[in-house]
Amino acid sequence: QVQLVESGGGLVQPGGSLRLSCTLSGFNISSLIMRWYREIPGHEREFVAYIKPDGISSNVRNSAKGRFTISRDNAKNTAYLQMDNLKPEDTAMYYCKVILPRGVISEYATDYWGQGTQVTVSS
Repeated sequence: QVQLVESGGGLVQPGGSLRLSCTLSGFNISSLIMRWYREIPGHEREFVAYIKPDGISSNVRNSAKGRFTISRDNAKNTAYLQMDNLKPEDTAMYYCKVILPRGVISEYATDYWGQGTQVTVSS
């Protein structure tokens, strides 16, 4: 019933832009911090950005500051990652994550991940 789905990835040239979407079904995101991570094969998954429920308080990893913007639309149960001026080093699988409260899918609060969307930045 609970499902977290990312979309919007693709192949783009350096300097280009993409907007990723993350939509949660089965639970209301309005009380949740929405987070984006990325993973390059052979590397640890790394934090990209988060946004708090109010849609105002947010942060982006240093290497993406000034280029990436995280936002959310609680009415659509969706978070977004606007990526501008993309660089080859941004190439990765991008994942959305929430922490589902206890009692939603488990008696414990649970990290819940989407399936990922691939971003490739190349000439």
